[in-house]
Amino acid sequence: MSIASTSLANQLLVALPALDDPNFARSVALVCQHDDAGAMGIVINRPSDYTLGEVLRQMQLEPHDEALDNRMVLNGGPVHAERGFVLHDGEREWDASLRVGEGLFLTTSRDVLEAMAAGSGPRNAVLALGCAGWGAGQLEYELGENSWLTAPADSELLFALPLEQRWLAAGTRIGVDMHRLTDYSGHA
Repeated sequence: MSIASTSLANQLLVALPALDDPNFARSVALVCQHDDAGAMGIVINRPSDYTLGEVLRQMQLEPHDEALDNRMVLNGGPVHAERGFVLHDGEREWDASLRVGEGLFLTTSRDVLEAMAAGSGPRNAVLALGCAGWGAGQLEYELGENSWLTAPADSELLFALPLEQRWLAAGTRIGVDMHRLTDYSGHA
């Protein structure tokens, strides 16, 4: 079976307690792209040290309201940490958008941030600095090593739920109480 027929795009990766990599321990990542060349995703439950207002001002954009100004920017992963990735809903595609799933996009172009600053951006959107990347076969290997669970993505988890609740909630979505799992893994 090829990876194309088992793509994990638009699925959540939920780190199992045994995953002790400091970049991913207790993380939830949305897989945005997955094919024979590897996978790319955005960690959706790690805050960065920045607010959206700070990032917009660095780009000479002024946020249209205080809620937008104070919105937390995510630490999307250790790859391309200086690059911004906007995960958003809606049907409008921007200059550099990747369709992740039905009505869900990942955009890396400035135009979406300009629209957000002006109040005409996507209804639901989060900005992440950096992303997560896996080489060809690496994600499949990590799944086989019991580093991750997979769960379906949904709007509430991606955009509404507080960051500190997302890891437990993602497990709950597939009937797993993350607190009851051990912090080691093995193979029979």
